[in-house]
Amino acid sequence: MDRILIFLLDSSNAILVLMLVSLGLAVIFGLMNVINMAHGEFLVLGAYGVLTLQWAGLPFAACLAIAPMLVALIGLAAEELLIRRTYERLLDTILATWGLSLVLRQGLVLIYGPGSHAVAAPDMGSVPVFGEVYPVYRLVVMALSAAAIAFTFWVFFRTALGLQARAVIANRNMAACLGINTQMLDRVTFAVGAGLAGLAGAVMSPLISVDPNAGLGWLVPGFLSILVAGLGSLSGPIVG
Repeated sequence: MDRILIFLLDSSNAILVLMLVSLGLAVIFGLMNVINMAHGEFLVLGAYGVLTLQWAGLPFAACLAIAPMLVALIGLAAEELLIRRTYERLLDTILATWGLSLVLRQGLVLIYGPGSHAVAAPDMGSVPVFGEVYPVYRLVVMALSAAAIAFTFWVFFRTALGLQARAVIANRNMAACLGINTQMLDRVTFAVGAGLAGLAGAVMSPLISVDPNAGLGWLVPGFLSILVAGLGSLSGPIVG
């Protein structure tokens, strides 16, 4: 029984991180109607961000805070240079973001090489859970993921920015007529979605093998969770 409970804890760890990935996909699709095939690469960028910042000598906590913000800035640049030119053309967004994923993946290969890297895990020790020794860092990953998910929902359902975003999701043309800056919201949304994926990659970096293809294992389940729960919903991916 104890081993089953530990297995459920490990599963909860993976599920909470997958929720982050799926929520980022859902936010981008719901607001912008963009199917982001490069979302897995944004996750990998978060992991490589932690790796690079560690090489620069920064403490792990600082790496964990800075890496998602760097990924969000990359997402903002991608929206400005590429994504905004494909609005209103759903199939074009698939092709454009797939091309972006290839560019990002090959860029990682050129910079870091095709092999895998290991991020040094923080020494947080272990605690007894259900009679078994369980790593504290895995509990921290679960707490950070849950906090990020809760904060995202708070922004979308309890702030003026979230109200504007939900208005654009409901009716983009009417929201624009009412004076909402839809272009600004698109930029912020893509950056937030990329940042959520970057956070997922950053927190999981000590627990996975960091290589250019690591994002694919999270992208496919992320899309499946959205398809199971239905498109156009922010809470659906959590259930999915």
